[in-house]
Amino acid sequence: MEHQTVEWKEKWSDEFLKGICGFANSQGGRLEIGRTDDGEVIGVSDPRRLLDELPNKIKATMGIICEVSLCHEGGLPYIAIQVHPHPNGITYRGRYYVRSGGTTQELTGHALDEFILRKHGKTWDSAPVPGVSAGDIYHDAFAVFREKAVRSGRLKREDVDVSDADLLSSLKLADGGRVSRAAVLLFHMDPERFCLGSYVKIGFFESECEIRYQDEINGPILNIPDRVIDTIYTKYFKGLICYDGMQRIDRYPMPREALKEAVLNAVVHRSYETGSPVQIKVFSDRVYVFNDARLPPGTTDLDLQREHRSAPHNPLIANAFFRSGQIEAWGRGIGKIKAACREDGLPEPEFRITETGFEVCFRIRDNDRILRETTAADMYVRDGGLAERAAGELAESEAQRKVLRLMAARPGAGAEAIAAEACLSLREVRESIGWAERAGIAERASTPGGPRWVLRCPAGRGGPSSAETRAQI
Repeated sequence: MEHQTVEWKEKWSDEFLKGICGFANSQGGRLEIGRTDDGEVIGVSDPRRLLDELPNKIKATMGIICEVSLCHEGGLPYIAIQVHPHPNGITYRGRYYVRSGGTTQELTGHALDEFILRKHGKTWDSAPVPGVSAGDIYHDAFAVFREKAVRSGRLKREDVDVSDADLLSSLKLADGGRVSRAAVLLFHMDPERFCLGSYVKIGFFESECEIRYQDEINGPILNIPDRVIDTIYTKYFKGLICYDGMQRIDRYPMPREALKEAVLNAVVHRSYETGSPVQIKVFSDRVYVFNDARLPPGTTDLDLQREHRSAPHNPLIANAFFRSGQIEAWGRGIGKIKAACREDGLPEPEFRITETGFEVCFRIRDNDRILRETTAADMYVRDGGLAERAAGELAESEAQRKVLRLMAARPGAGAEAIAAEACLSLREVRESIGWAERAGIAERASTPGGPRWVLRCPAGRGGPSSAETRAQI
């Protein structure tokens, strides 16, 4: 069947020279004349003429030599043109073409610039920035990099205890006094002076058309992922708070490690030449992370979710993030994201390759909805805050207040242990426990780990309202 390196045509047209150019600029390929789209051989008329003309046409228009052969199948002749990949860019009538999946596409704009750079062993992020030297770059991102690299074990202390200029050189970010685009993006205090859109835009949306608030996180991209995650988890997400004894537990709408991995992938692998920022759209029940990514030709959504090698679009930027311990170098990012979501009880995210980039959609817990749908009678929690409210508003004596607080702090403690810790008599503790059980504030529950106190603030018993109680959870 037709694919990245095979194409079938029923009869010859000079338009197919574009496809030959595309094969030469990609992985090579085979064009067969005399087959239908289904692969059935229908033959060609005058095959000898094509054998003579085609090699000359290919050489005259593109300057390359291809193997043109006459083949037979079922007694019918067809022409096979074998095209080898070329190290230099090949043009057809002054235009560049490549193969993408089963199609031939013309290269223009940023895609053409990148193609020419890669044909010369360069990448977009390795190109030098005119008028900027290592001495012009100063920011605390250097200190952050040094600390992260040593802590991760990717570099030793003696490797980073050098000047900023020497550090850039060791990371292949500067050469002969000239610094690369990667160096400016990673460490310059204002990289947008040299590369528009080198920031992350975050927005909270009530609906697809209505945005409530937004933020822009800019500066050296080495620091951006941590700052993005801190902003989202302090401003955009609402955590549910509960206690297990004295241990406070914050449960957020999604696991931090999954979102951070997605943000890192977006910042490291995006196409900065497009001028569009990474965009993160937060809804009450989902989060989208989108970036203008340039994936290898023919890559599908499923390809990314299978085992695959790491092929960074920005190798110098990726290397700096790797050395700082923020990413791996084995193409395991998507697998880590999926595993983190599964472990947190969430569905695996959706990964989608679009016409302009790459998008991840996370389905998250809607903590506002959980609170709305949870009544006070359902809230059996070991919560120090809830016990404090009950102790303050329902307790009739200091002994009762002390007992309630210790029930929350030491849910496995019996009456004797509570009496010893509260400096109360055993009679006072038992009377306070009896009062709490009759009032519906506490009960002794059997659990796999043994009996434990479970506290609640019952509705309609003079305690905090349902809304007030929910605020404690």
